[in-house]
Amino acid sequence: MSKFVDNGPMLNAYPDSCGGTLGDIVTLLEKDEFKDTFSSFYILPSIYNTDLDRGFSVIDYGINKELGSKEDLDRLRALGIDLKLDFILNHASVLSPQFQDLLKNGEKSKYADFFINWNKFWEGCGEMTEEGYIQPRQDLIKDMFFRKPGLPILMVRMPDGKEIPYWNTFYQEVQYKKPDAQDIINIAEEAGINGGERIQYMTAENVAKLVVKQLDEGKKPEEMDFGKYEYLKDAVANFLNKDRKYLGQMDLNIKSDLVWEHYENTLKTLSEYGAAIVRLDAFAYAPKEPGKRNFLNEPDTWDVLERVKGIAEKNGVKLLPEIHDGYGAGIYEKVAGKGYMTYDFFLPGLLIYAMEKKNGEVLARWAKELMDKNIRVVNMLGCHDGIPVLDLKGFIPDEEIESLINTIVGRGGLVKNLHGQKNMYYQVNATYYSALGADEKKMLFARAIQMFMPGKPQVWYLDLFAGENDMAAVERAGAGGHKEINRTNLTNEKMAEMMKKPVVQKQLELLRLRNTNPAFGFDSKLDIDQDGSVLTMTWQNGDNKISLKADFATYEYTIE
Repeated sequence: MSKFVDNGPMLNAYPDSCGGTLGDIVTLLEKDEFKDTFSSFYILPSIYNTDLDRGFSVIDYGINKELGSKEDLDRLRALGIDLKLDFILNHASVLSPQFQDLLKNGEKSKYADFFINWNKFWEGCGEMTEEGYIQPRQDLIKDMFFRKPGLPILMVRMPDGKEIPYWNTFYQEVQYKKPDAQDIINIAEEAGINGGERIQYMTAENVAKLVVKQLDEGKKPEEMDFGKYEYLKDAVANFLNKDRKYLGQMDLNIKSDLVWEHYENTLKTLSEYGAAIVRLDAFAYAPKEPGKRNFLNEPDTWDVLERVKGIAEKNGVKLLPEIHDGYGAGIYEKVAGKGYMTYDFFLPGLLIYAMEKKNGEVLARWAKELMDKNIRVVNMLGCHDGIPVLDLKGFIPDEEIESLINTIVGRGGLVKNLHGQKNMYYQVNATYYSALGADEKKMLFARAIQMFMPGKPQVWYLDLFAGENDMAAVERAGAGGHKEINRTNLTNEKMAEMMKKPVVQKQLELLRLRNTNPAFGFDSKLDIDQDGSVLTMTWQNGDNKISLKADFATYEYTIE
């Protein structure tokens, strides 16, 4: 029997966030200051063998030996800490064994249908283009949901030289070997160009420079301008394409038996690691049909989830499907209604909103809805992806969302609108501490509120240590590096220094209270009272009772 309540706090970090390795984090959790503070740990997926997106492009689900070990996981178990781990349902890395087998063996590969051949999927539903992919009819893709400009395809060269398009919803990158003068000389000779006579070195050097310059500009071989060396273009393009390499996340074909075998093996592995909760990343993209939105297709998505749930239950884990959508769409309620835990992506923005308004009415309303509808959530303040704001549409007016965004941005946050479209709010990247104006009193007030809200509290490591926005990391990351603002890796020395701060020590006290007081629990009763700026939340389980009285006008709180 666990000594912790069933919905105790959960630490959230990358395996290298605190000290450099998972072992360092376990050592931190073994310290007296952290005793009984966490019952769970959400380790982000760079704990696996991954290549891109800080872990969300999985090559395989083996432990990343540079960052952790099974012994580290055993030490977490000894502390009574279970795990929340990611399972990326929709895609796998180009470097996965399955995709590499496809590149090696082409359409004879055992995994030929493991990924989605775009042309087979859209056969009879559009026109073949000169580039070798089907352009679907407009009526079939007009409502389709796109994560990036253009069709979601990656052209893949088979061993026989054929170019086959595969479905690629998320990231892709094609890398070409940069030729030098000797390569150009050999290419020309092998192709029999110039009557078999070797081209001169200066000519080869000029062509190599021209090619490398255009590769650096992001041009594909077929798009390059060879000028007076046009006679070399086909041979050089063939050389570049023959040995090109890929990075990216390729969509899985859920109609393949091998994909479901992969799902079975993965969930079994995660269970053996100690996972009690498995977060399903990008699950809503997995079911696809011509003419559908191909994001949260219904009823297909629920059918897939139900089948995955059966595998999860067999391995003793609960599923946490991850999806963002506006409150007005009601997806959070639909997910909960089908028996799943769901994310409370509403709390982070609503709490800042309530604190700015000096009134907790919106939080009282949201907490009552969660309790009345028996919606079991994992809640949070900050996380690796920043502060969600898209989700608030329908709960508070759009102009209030705009004002909230402006407040966080005014405190150093960064906004990236969804797909570059205006008025498509997604998230504001900032540490929660910075979003509160780097105010220690507000940070403690926010954490106290989180501890008393319904759900299992998830705690981003950087907010626990009152970390501020890291603009230097954003600049180092370059284009698209906005998320690095709240992903600062802390050294052991830095954490030891930060641990001395009262804002850190008092957060740990709140976490310990939340984790060990028997009044809390998924099946406990919550009473909520709103009186002006004062919000009172009282949890009761049998004879055990605990109350928080929080004043949004002064950011003072008392716990009885």
